[in-house]
Amino acid sequence: MKQVRYFVATAELLLVFPAILFMTALFVRNWQPPNYEPAHTAQRIVELYSSSLHIGLWVLLIALPLTVLLTGCATLFQQWSQESQLRQDARRVLALLRTHLATFLVAGATRVAGGCLSIVALHVLTD
Repeated sequence: MKQVRYFVATAELLLVFPAILFMTALFVRNWQPPNYEPAHTAQRIVELYSSSLHIGLWVLLIALPLTVLLTGCATLFQQWSQESQLRQDARRVLALLRTHLATFLVAGATRVAGGCLSIVALHVLTD
């Protein structure tokens, strides 16, 4: 049973990789002018996906991630219904979150602020 879960996890990562590559390329191509690396390569990846609408958009960006979403939901539902240890661990995590909610909120806000500042810094450096 454990080997099946690792197989499903590996398959899902491989299926979602093309969409992650495209989203990353969209982000990277805006870092600097397109004639410099890695923005040039990122632009070429975006153009490659855009050149084949049926394969690029429908298969790589919609069908494969949708397959991962549906397979993942089914796998998680099956594990949730069959494994009592998973349900107990989830209850412990929720109890921990309730106990230290303020600390988790501060940590989350700190991470969001750091991410925002990183994006602003990249924007300022590239302009």
